[in-house]
This record gives sequence, C-alpha cells and structure tokens, in this order.
Amino acid sequence: MDSVSSGPSLQFLAKLLRDPQEDDDDEHVPRCSVSTMTPGSIGPVKKETTRTFQVKSENRKTIWNTEEVPEESEFDDTWDPREQPEYQILFKQCVGTEDVFFGMSRKDPSTACCEDMVIKIKLPETKYSDITLDIQDKVLDLRTPKKKLLLHLPYRVDSKNGKARFLSEEETLEVTLRVSRTFDFINFF
Repeated sequence: MDSVSSGPSLQFLAKLLRDPQEDDDDEHVPRCSVSTMTPGSIGPVKKETTRTFQVKSENRKTIWNTEEVPEESEFDDTWDPREQPEYQILFKQCVGTEDVFFGMSRKDPSTACCEDMVIKIKLPETKYSDITLDIQDKVLDLRTPKKKLLLHLPYRVDSKNGKARFLSEEETLEVTLRVSRTFDFINFF
C-alpha cells in the first residue's frame, strides 16, 4: 500500500490539480528528490505582484508622519559636547507596621510597589543658579554650563508635582518624583 505523502503520490496529485491550459515546462525539469515538493508547489504557479503605496499626508512637504517619530525624541541632542554627570535612580515606598510585620498589604520590595522615584545627580563645581531642569512624563532634562543629562525615566511620573533640592555640601541635585501608575492588583490604593 502506497502512502499518500510519498514523493510519487504528491507529484501525481500536483499534476491532477494543475491547470491543463498552463504551459507544462516542468516536464523537462529533472525531478531529483521529494524535498523540492512543498505545499506551495501544488497547483498553478502564482505570479508576483508589485504594489504601490500611497502616502497619506495632509501636507505633501512633510518628510515623515508624527507616528513615525519615536516618543520623546525631541529632547535628544547628540551634538552637544557637554559630558553627562553621574546619576543614580532610587525608588521609595511608604510602608507601615502592617506591611513590615504582618504583610497585610500586597506590597513587596520591587519597583512595582514604589510610589516615588528619587534621582540623585552629582554636579561638581556647579551653582544652584546655573541649573536648568525640565521634567516631562518620561524624560528628565538637566542642563548646566558644564554638564548635560537627558534621562529617559523607567516609569511615567507626575511632572507637575515633584520636588528638587540642591545639596551644596555634597554637590548633588536630588529630584523626587511621584510615579504615576495605573491601578492594578498591587497598586490599588
């Protein structure tokens, strides 16, 4: 008994399904192995079609659409020669005795349960009046005469309600931002 998936069976099935009016140029091609037969080789040969794409733009002079520009890329400045200062991102969370001793809430030490993000930026030889700080939802942009920091934040923050303080003894700027999260099974308060 011959198997349905054997080489000669598939070739015979392909010959039955092929359009009889199509040129039979395959008769002159030597058939060497079953591996040349695929499900795509059954039936008539499909011709490749070329498609033309229409540009959907309100203004024909624009180079790209706003959807093509990466998020927050308007802050990138690769030609600025100022060096990047050292920085550190820390996370804070409010815990009480019910969290520490009893584990009553679902909080854990991960960043998913933190409420605040603290960014400490070392700015040696910098005065408080020389610092320019701009905070967006996912970007922190800091500029001084000698240093520049463009930091894409790991979480969205509340850019309107943040705190910044400059510790002149340590030459460090400490920025505290509230993380804006969607409510889920961990952050339900």
